[in-house]
Parts: sequence; C-alpha cells; structure tokens
Amino acid sequence: MINLEIKINNLKLKNPTILASGILGVSSASLNNVVRNGAGAVVTKSISKEPRKGHPSPIIATYEEGMLNAVGYPNQGSIKASQEFSNVADIEAPVILSIIGQKEDDFKAVYNELKNCNFKAIEVPLSCPHTPGYGTMGGQHTPEMATKITKTLKEITDLPIWIKLSPNENLVEVGKAAEAAGADAIVAGNTMGPGMIIDIDTYKPVLGFGMGGVSGPALRPIAVRCVFDLYKAVKVPIIGCGGVTTGRDLIEMMMAGATGIGVGTAVLDRSVNVFSQIMKETEEWLKENDFKKIEDIIGLTHK
Repeated sequence: MINLEIKINNLKLKNPTILASGILGVSSASLNNVVRNGAGAVVTKSISKEPRKGHPSPIIATYEEGMLNAVGYPNQGSIKASQEFSNVADIEAPVILSIIGQKEDDFKAVYNELKNCNFKAIEVPLSCPHTPGYGTMGGQHTPEMATKITKTLKEITDLPIWIKLSPNENLVEVGKAAEAAGADAIVAGNTMGPGMIIDIDTYKPVLGFGMGGVSGPALRPIAVRCVFDLYKAVKVPIIGCGGVTTGRDLIEMMMAGATGIGVGTAVLDRSVNVFSQIMKETEEWLKENDFKKIEDIIGLTHK
C-alpha cells in the first residue's frame, strides 16, 4: 500500500491534490462534490469585502495547449459568503478560504466576516494579472506589500496563511518577504500574463476584458521552474499550481519541491474526477518505481 498522505502546516491531506481557487469553489456543495471526487483539499473562490460582478463575457478562451481567462473575481461579497460557507466543517477535507482586497483593511474585514466558518487556512492571492486594483495590477506583488498584507492577517488569526504568487517576475523575492513576515506556505503560482488572443475575423480580442491570465499545460514548465526556485529560497511548504493534468505532471511538480499540488484548468479538461484520476496515475508510477510514501519524492530533483 502506497502512503499518499501529506502534511501542510498542521493540515493532514489524504493526497496532495488541492482544488485551485476560482474553479468550482462557489459554494459548500460544489466544494463537497470536489472532495467526493478525490481532492485532498479545496480552496474557495476568492472573496472580497463587497460583491463583485467581475469582467464582461466572454471570460474564458482556449488555445492549442492552454487557456486564457479574465473572470475578474466575481463573488457574492463577504456577508453572503459567510452564510454560504457556514457549514464547511462538514466537508471531509480541509477547506481553505481565498481572500482578496485592495487595502490591508479589506483583508481584515473579509476574514472577520468569515472567521467562524471553520476554514483551515487562508490563501491570499497577490498575483492576479487581469483585475485592476488587485494582484499585479494593484501593485500587490512586491516584497513590501507581501510583508504588509501577511503581517496584517497574522495579527488577527492563528490560521495558516498561504501567499499566492505570480510566475511573472520577482517571485523569489516576494516569497522570501512573505515567509519573513510569517507566511506559513507559498502557492506558486497564479495564472501568467496578461496575454491576449485576437479574433482575426472581427479584429477584436476574444475576451470581454481584452486580456487575461494564461493557464493550462502551456504554463506548466514555468510553474515547475517557479517551484524549483522557491524550494531553494524558502523553508515553508510550497503548493505548486500551473498546468498539472496528469499523475506524471504531479510527480514532476513534487520533485521540483512542491508539497501540495493545485489543480484548476484540468478540471475543465478531464472533469471533476480528475483528482482521482491523477492520484491513480501517480500511485501506479510510485509502485513501479518502488516508492512507499509520496512525500519521499518532494524535492527529489534537488537531491
């Protein structure tokens, strides 16, 4: 029997797969469905203080080996979210709350509204490439802002804080600053970009916002390199995210240094049971290569 369990901070996961924020995390029911289909943990859709409509449609476009999206953080706001996610303790896997804000006080306000919902950790994306005022477009992907936002949340909660980074630039510097400020894990990373696809028949960009973040298999080599670089620079666990679709992809990311593995676009490619599929493929490889515990492959490339 192969031991597929991993531990991130004080959280025990039955396997390393984690539903990435923004994919199916809109309700307790949808999160529970993902867990029933094999995910080791799940992350909510990002929640802001006030409700947001997000960007105009179309919000998603696919191309040869990837996807472009500009969703724009649509969500019901923290008050309604506290009602929707009031029963996440019933879900049989850790549920992580994703928080966004434009100012440090926004992050505090969202957390305070949802602090009684039994979330097991907080994910903080500083890295969205396509939403004005947030992430890279809001000037948040800097060592200074990572320090301020991390410290703001560490002052008001004992929950683990996961800082989600951009693969675009200064990733290691921001990751080190977040760790120094008290971050308990680093998520590497968000979508890359922004990128653009133009419809040559209408002469216009295909996305309603014009540009969007790049995800899917086309992003995976960049994400693997980001994890590899961070593993050498920080001591906290790394959640690798970007283009993981198969068991071999998961193994590659873990060898680069990831402890947990975010899965997002693959849900659209292989359906919601992609988590079970990935872990079946992973377990087969581990057996063939005489590994007894999946944690033994973490950082193997560095050794």
